Amino acid sequence: MPKAVTSRFSVLQKTGPNCISGPLKSNKICDVDAEPAERAAALVAAMSQQEKLANLVSKSPGASRLGLPAYNWWGEALHGVAGAPGISFSGEFKTATSFPMPLLMSAAFDDNLIYKVATVIGVEARAFGNAGMAPFDFWTPNINPFKDPRWGRGSETPGEDAIRLKGYVKSLISGLEGDDPKERRIIATCKHYAANDLEDWRGTTRHNFDAKISQQDLEEYYLQPFQQCARDSKVGSFMCSYNSVNGIPACANTFLMGSILRDHWKWGENSYITSDCEAVLDISKNHHYASSNAAGTALSFNAGMDSSCEYSGSSDIPGAWKSGALNETTVDRALIHLYYGLVRAGYFDGSAAVYAKLDAADVNTKAAQQLTLQAASDGIVMLKNDKTLPLSLNPGAKVAMVGFWANDSSKLQGGYSGPAPFLHSPVYAARQLGLAVQTITGPTLQNNTARDTWTANALAAAKDSDYILYFGGQDTTAAGEGADRLSLAWPEAQVSLINKLGGLGKPLVVIQMGDMLDNTPLLANRGVNSILWASWPGQDGGSAVMNIISGTTAVAGRLPVTQYPANYTSLPMTNMDLRPGGLNPGRTYRWYPTPVQSFGFGLHYTSFKASLDAFKPRFSIQELLQNCTNDFPDTCALPPLSIKVTNTGNRTSDFVALVFIKSTNGPKPYPIKTLVAYRRLRDIAPGLTANAWMEWTLGNVARHDEKGNTVLYPGNYEILHDEPAHAAWNFTLTGTEAVLDKWPSP
Repeated sequence: MPKAVTSRFSVLQKTGPNCISGPLKSNKICDVDAEPAERAAALVAAMSQQEKLANLVSKSPGASRLGLPAYNWWGEALHGVAGAPGISFSGEFKTATSFPMPLLMSAAFDDNLIYKVATVIGVEARAFGNAGMAPFDFWTPNINPFKDPRWGRGSETPGEDAIRLKGYVKSLISGLEGDDPKERRIIATCKHYAANDLEDWRGTTRHNFDAKISQQDLEEYYLQPFQQCARDSKVGSFMCSYNSVNGIPACANTFLMGSILRDHWKWGENSYITSDCEAVLDISKNHHYASSNAAGTALSFNAGMDSSCEYSGSSDIPGAWKSGALNETTVDRALIHLYYGLVRAGYFDGSAAVYAKLDAADVNTKAAQQLTLQAASDGIVMLKNDKTLPLSLNPGAKVAMVGFWANDSSKLQGGYSGPAPFLHSPVYAARQLGLAVQTITGPTLQNNTARDTWTANALAAAKDSDYILYFGGQDTTAAGEGADRLSLAWPEAQVSLINKLGGLGKPLVVIQMGDMLDNTPLLANRGVNSILWASWPGQDGGSAVMNIISGTTAVAGRLPVTQYPANYTSLPMTNMDLRPGGLNPGRTYRWYPTPVQSFGFGLHYTSFKASLDAFKPRFSIQELLQNCTNDFPDTCALPPLSIKVTNTGNRTSDFVALVFIKSTNGPKPYPIKTLVAYRRLRDIAPGLTANAWMEWTLGNVARHDEKGNTVLYPGNYEILHDEPAHAAWNFTLTGTEAVLDKWPSP
């Protein structure tokens, strides 16, 4: 560890919490050969009752009598180590690598990339933890599906599709926590469990919202990413959400935390559940599910929650204890779960811990910086191009860079960001290319007092330039944690300016930031030659954008969300149904039939042709299951699909192979189509063919019945390749329907 760093846990960093000398020396918590659960139980047994109750909160005071230091469980690392009550940025830890927002990284459709990104984040997070600048617990990832385009926190997620989310999450958790069987690099947390995808819609907030969801939709969609976290990836912790689910607050919901998470998914026996921050208070104050804060606190711990995240005494643990509703057995269980996580992360092992040597030299490395650029470049999606892109940007070329984020580096990072080592805006990157840049800011909202001035300046600069690059969208202040978007339309002031720029007859490229908007007016405008979606591209996002525009990098990202028309906002956000019915036109690409541009859409600088190798057209359901030896039948593999992709154009490019299925079987209504497999193929040169082995499982093909059961149905299926589909093949499942996963009754 660098000598310049003064650790807040100096005893911990040198020896473990008094495990060589001091009160804990003879405690089993210091026995590295004992089982983690035994070590945690020994520590809890040594605590007084007062010490136990005091440490059931996120900012735990420890126990000075035992030599146990204070510990703040609240760390954040959504797309890099971020600001949080438990994290300090100073000294050699002033900055951390800042990757693009998850939504943009997901658009690369490359789980190996996500694993590499998560490994960098996990290494840096542990280095912060070793230096006492952060806990070993990080409350990431956010894996609630992004089903409503207005959700203010949708960019924190990998998108709208359950299969894509599961693949992303699998790779992310593996990278964050590490692959060492003995020790976790850090403790990741899957949040927000469950159905948390509303911030504030017309007075209904995440703190008082009751998400009414059928068991079919709950299992088929809302809980699929959490199943990956719990059952398949065995993540270190979960966070229960603010909202209620079918009348019961999530943090007091025995069906969610007990029947499903612990019992059905067999999630880690000693892993812990934290509340979202102040969610325990919501049980009585906003949901009115308990008569008092003390009663709500007892309900949450008794239902399976292990720690109450608080700002300042928001739960009433002493009152719950005094009432008798919270007993010692429950308290001990919660504390054992919490300290088990720290044992598994080597917190008590000092220099003997597996990851003890990670330090400031492992933060902001050159390799990490190169990876941030790649992650942004790989995720950017081209939504329109009339062969204008890529531009021939020779040094000295005159470029007008117009719009509110062209030269504003603060727009690069998005939510839950820490201080980055640098922030390279598009203007910065253009100047690095030797371009003659004129930069003009622009309007953000519908009505702007400086609108006329900006328009005049933008037109003057554009007339004097060879190329026009417009950087716009809805400003990042329009939504975020605590606020949802009210509109999916481009601000009128921006559309007006874009129309005037397009009328000049010069190459015009629009680079849209932030969440997806209805691009209909831009797609229809012949004066707009090209559109790129860049979301929040991270610390080197400007370089990524300019590399795409100049052709240094070939564009290959795909939309991880549906692009809805602006009038989609007539559907209440509180409606959780996925299937169309009544006023609900359907949600996500699986159920919504008329998108502006669909999930999976993305253009290239070249052209591709795909074909499927010889494929068995019939499978027996019973034979497939007979050959399945996995504990969970839905994870058993079907024979892989071998797709050949040929670059028929004249530019080397990546290509994302997407495989969907359509069916006319199972419960009605039938999905329009469903993603079953994806894979990113890299650097396919002109005229060459790449082979993609597409792995898929029985669960990818199965449907969910009205009870939530996962069922494999016989019938005819159609395999579709790409979006829009460029090739199709058929296969049949024979035999009788089979339940792959029987869903527990609520």
